[in-house]
Amino acid sequence: MPSNLNYIIDQVGKDKGIGRKVIIDALEQAVLTASRKTYGHQGEIEVHYNEEAGEVELFQFKQVVEEVMDPSTEISLEEARDLDAEAQIGDSLGVKLATDFGRIGAQTAKQVIIQKVREAERENVYNEFKDRKGDIVSGTVQRMEKGNLYVNVGRTEAVLLLKEQIPGEVYRQGDRLRAYILDIQKNSKGVQIFLSRTHPGFLSKLFENEVPEISEGVIKIISAAREPGERAKIAVYSSNRDVDPVGACVGMRGSRVQNVVQELRGERIDIIPWSQDQAKYICNALAPAKISRVYIDEEYRHMEVVVADDQLSLAIGKKGQNVRLASKLTGWKIDIKSESKMEKISGEIFEMFKQLPYIGDVTSRILYNEGFRSLKEIAEVDPEDLARILKIEKEKAVEIIQRAAEGFQEEGPESKKQEVLPPSDSAMGSVDRIDGVGEKTAEILKTNGFQTIQDLLKADIERLSSLPGIGLKKAEKLLQSAQRLIEEGKK
Repeated sequence: MPSNLNYIIDQVGKDKGIGRKVIIDALEQAVLTASRKTYGHQGEIEVHYNEEAGEVELFQFKQVVEEVMDPSTEISLEEARDLDAEAQIGDSLGVKLATDFGRIGAQTAKQVIIQKVREAERENVYNEFKDRKGDIVSGTVQRMEKGNLYVNVGRTEAVLLLKEQIPGEVYRQGDRLRAYILDIQKNSKGVQIFLSRTHPGFLSKLFENEVPEISEGVIKIISAAREPGERAKIAVYSSNRDVDPVGACVGMRGSRVQNVVQELRGERIDIIPWSQDQAKYICNALAPAKISRVYIDEEYRHMEVVVADDQLSLAIGKKGQNVRLASKLTGWKIDIKSESKMEKISGEIFEMFKQLPYIGDVTSRILYNEGFRSLKEIAEVDPEDLARILKIEKEKAVEIIQRAAEGFQEEGPESKKQEVLPPSDSAMGSVDRIDGVGEKTAEILKTNGFQTIQDLLKADIERLSSLPGIGLKKAEKLLQSAQRLIEEGKK
């Protein structure tokens, strides 16, 4: 062993960022383990690091006896007094042992030290990053394996999985990047740090770094939603009426938002003012489309949004992107319908409601505006609530509910659907009959559950436009063609 280990301990501690005590404990454990290889497991052996001498001392404790029966655990009084003049029978005396363990013992000690130092390094790394989950970290790309990037983030290496990379991004060894700390895991292999550039939290943190008002707490990011590399929405709120949250995030001449856009490789970002009024919030989230009116179902967090016919494609967005992001941002299920389609649906529902006693044009519209869309919903309402809504006597409300329940049972499960389509031979025809539907399109439609023309007309345009190879314009044409077939079948 070196005559003075103090310098080595200090140097290793500095290089590895490990405390002095941790290294000394590792040395003592290593020497103790190696001593077992040399001296066996008999007897009580202790290790102590002598700070002044700068060396590890090894002692074997033996019982002082008159007659030695077991040399590994006992020592004679004569030998004991050579070591300690005051030794007495029955004392436990520490006998210093040599720490020259030979090649095997030295190798064992080395392995123990390496293991302990690695464990200490892992613990330090974990302690450094465990509270940084959700932060942004900068690093350098070290290597690439199967599309995954391994990034040097200082004292350790983090991984940016392929699925957490923005589509279209290309990195090379040595490139610098910033990413969001998604997760930190500690296991037998050490500490694993997972990064992300696609997480909505990355967008929020970038704005937090760019906009001082956010870090100061004046502006709060309520929610964020992304389709990485393409488009994102972020909802912001200001606790100070004098501070415009959207303007602050945009910055002078768009400087702040542009910095974020550049980091996200051109991702288009919509900054939305948050509102406590959920209807207004969702209308803001669907911008730039202009909303005509909304119908809210708070119990199921479902909102029916009506837009002018010329605003439908804008509200839905390319391949349903705008409404999809708005739904993620707000946490509401959003169903978008055009004025013309809504007029058709509402007309059919009005006629259905007017079959009930005491329900006319005005009261059917009141029910519709209150969110009722089927006889089942009326059948399940409390009589007192219905009487209050329609401003009628409770007895009449009970009669309406009873008739609605009877009508619902007569109509069966199909009455649950909001859109009531007239049954006809044309409606039950195959989607192959629709103009513009070839073999490939027919296969796509049928695979996704659209077997008949009636199935297609019941479809929400958002879902239809999101099918492979369909798109919004083709979806609109298909629905128009299907409707024409139905109308021709009625003649």
